[in-house]
Amino acid sequence: MTRRNFLTKAAVLGAAAFGAPFLSGNRYKLFASCTTQYSARTIDLVKQSVVVDMLGLLTLDFPKLYAWQRSPETFGSTDFEKLRVSGINVFHPAVGYDGPAAYHDSLDDLARWNRLIDARPGYFTRVATANDLAAAKDTGKIGILLGTQNSDHFRTLEDVDRFYALGQRLSLLSYETNKLGGGSGDSRDPGLSAFGAQVIARMNAVGMAVDVAHCGDRTTLDAFAASRKPVLITHSNCRALVPARARCKTDEAIRAMAATGGVMGISMIRGFVCSSGPATIETVLDHIDRVAKLVGVEHVGIGSDVDLDGRDHLSPAMLKAEHMIGRTDLDGINYPKKIFDVTEGLVRRGYNDQNIGLILGGNFQRALSEIWSVAA
Repeated sequence: MTRRNFLTKAAVLGAAAFGAPFLSGNRYKLFASCTTQYSARTIDLVKQSVVVDMLGLLTLDFPKLYAWQRSPETFGSTDFEKLRVSGINVFHPAVGYDGPAAYHDSLDDLARWNRLIDARPGYFTRVATANDLAAAKDTGKIGILLGTQNSDHFRTLEDVDRFYALGQRLSLLSYETNKLGGGSGDSRDPGLSAFGAQVIARMNAVGMAVDVAHCGDRTTLDAFAASRKPVLITHSNCRALVPARARCKTDEAIRAMAATGGVMGISMIRGFVCSSGPATIETVLDHIDRVAKLVGVEHVGIGSDVDLDGRDHLSPAMLKAEHMIGRTDLDGINYPKKIFDVTEGLVRRGYNDQNIGLILGGNFQRALSEIWSVAA
């Protein structure tokens, strides 16, 4: 079977799954590519929830993405159906830019996304307000939440307002150490700078979400202390379960995040979900369990940090650019159905329907609603 035929058949099956899926006993087969069947409860939960992936990429094939953005007519129904049947309603497909060109590169990035969204209104909707999250679900479109994984493009406080006006609704403070603060990959974290604190204050004022997923430990804690609105960890994991990974967050940071009213999105990157041995959907669920037990289920969500194809097929150059070494995909996972696998796992672990809905997107809806509200 060719890739094109597979996607077409998967789309047909997915469309049936959200109407009258193929039934085998009390379980349903949603995807032609595998024999996995899902419970009616799992399917209903995904169908009923506003599912948010707070670091969800439409594709990691960036030449393909740039082609869609440059010539939006090349994004067609098959591309849309692949995204739609994933069960994800809102994607936050952020990348980051640094150095002297960060400002102009970030402008170009937003312009490319806005061109694609505006040119394909039947497929995409821009998520600019809290109401837009639910609207993406209600209209059957793909919601795109525009953000960046670095804040080097904020040269002045006025730039926060400028990028907000262009649609940016979230900014990760520091991917690597910059003028705002330190990155998790650097040996020394200087903490949040005075300028970084001023940027957070301006982001709070305009209604832009602060993200610390890649920040160093000190900068992370400083950001929680500086913000008067919830602070997000859009895509990370628990360091208590993967002690050698500075990119994962400490229990101290997770508690401080929850104290702001924030939410932590759990990633599906192999090296961040376990130190060694099998890395499966169960390992991902271990991180969800830990956050939920540590600070409450109201503070955990999904930030997969991957597209619907995984990363292992990427070229070595692309993996290097993504700061990935060796295998990155989980064992035994078919990435197009990852949300159904997570949901089925949460059912298996005894979470009730309300809490599963919170994890799938309700928690990020609540936090973003608080963050994006602006006092009159």
